[in-house]
Amino acid sequence: MKGLLKSALTISALSSVVIAPLLMNAGQASAQTQKGTDASYIGAGVAGGVTNGGQAGQDAQFGGNVTGRLKLGPTPFSARTQILFTDETTAIIPQVSIDAPIAKGTNVYLAGGYSFVETDGKQTPLGDRDGVALTAGVESEVAKNFMLYGNTTLGMKTYQNSPASAVSIQGGVGYRFR
Repeated sequence: MKGLLKSALTISALSSVVIAPLLMNAGQASAQTQKGTDASYIGAGVAGGVTNGGQAGQDAQFGGNVTGRLKLGPTPFSARTQILFTDETTAIIPQVSIDAPIAKGTNVYLAGGYSFVETDGKQTPLGDRDGVALTAGVESEVAKNFMLYGNTTLGMKTYQNSPASAVSIQGGVGYRFR
């Protein structure tokens, strides 16, 4: 429980450091030319774990992902969900992100949420148990109604019987529905 509280406090502190400058500059950004994307989309692609838990059967996994973003009005926030899967099980990761425009049709984002593994002990690209998930990514409109996205997700202590954290890299193509 102490570890979870410490992780939550660390995430809160880091989020404050990232969010404050973005909110202070929001007024300036709205006066400039439209940058970034306000697209809500759903996409699919690949997911690859790049870490292992240090125990037998906890090797890095390759699988797929289904990703969705719902832009939350004129704010710099979005609701996101990642579903990372292998042939054994699925990790469902609801998250809230703060989005920052960097070019026309392109955003970078930081997200925080929780990874729920469908079957504990079975491997996903983000480990084999539930845990806090932090994501950094980029998304870009590349054609009318089509997006490319990529991100890296850190699952904190998401391996059973191990203090190890998992890292997974995702990428894919999305279709803009709004």
